[in-house]
Amino acid sequence: MIKTTCPICDAEVTLPVNTEESEIISCAECHSKLVVAKIENKTATLQEAPKVEEDWGE
Repeated sequence: MIKTTCPICDAEVTLPVNTEESEIISCAECHSKLVVAKIENKTATLQEAPKVEEDWGE
């Protein structure tokens, strides 16, 4: 398991070992969408995921 902190609410977030960079996850406490920015030495850095734009996927 990889433990890190939510950048929005500072809650502890536990990620599975097979989590990859750029994966989108949700915080269990504040339900914010987060992106895994970096994984290094069993430590992950999370950032708030960008808001979905209307023209995504077009």
